[in-house]
Amino acid sequence: MDAIDLLTTRASAILLKEPGPDEAAIARMLAAAARAPDHGRLRPWRFILVRGAARERLGEVWEQALRRRDPGLPEVAYERERAKPLRAPLVIAVVAKAQPDHPKIPEVEQVLSAGCAAYAIMLAAKAEGFGAMWKTGDAAYDEGVKHALGLEPWDHIVSFLHIGTLEAETPQTVKRPHYSALTEEWAGPLVPVAE
Repeated sequence: MDAIDLLTTRASAILLKEPGPDEAAIARMLAAAARAPDHGRLRPWRFILVRGAARERLGEVWEQALRRRDPGLPEVAYERERAKPLRAPLVIAVVAKAQPDHPKIPEVEQVLSAGCAAYAIMLAAKAEGFGAMWKTGDAAYDEGVKHALGLEPWDHIVSFLHIGTLEAETPQTVKRPHYSALTEEWAGPLVPVAE
């Protein structure tokens, strides 16, 4: 697939099914992620693969976290939360292991680098013939979920990428604005710069 076609036709999957990517495809996806822009060569990203029965255990962690955050919800809400990791045969938690006190590289740049790595995985998944969904939700920010994944409280779960075979071709239902509506050209300050 041509790189420009890959970039301009990427869309989040709606329904995914087995099979998931094999080891070789996963290796290529992660190799693409490791090429993300990385100021200072900090390599602030980590990738946690969740597949097979581990998806059920992740669902239990998410359910427990929801019960702690929102006790008293209808039982069906907890059941839905528990089932979320089962939406795809592979879930990759993309984590920013940022150094908040780095003397030269702001934490935000490290988190953005992990976001670029996540996006690279999504593009590589499409190039490999798979669909992908980028999910976060409250579970991504929950301290109990981070702990269960072996993370520190200051780590950032950038995304839970769900990857699998497309159930059907993802329709392009989300109307994207033309890039010109998002673009302006800057020719200099509109007012003199304060000294």
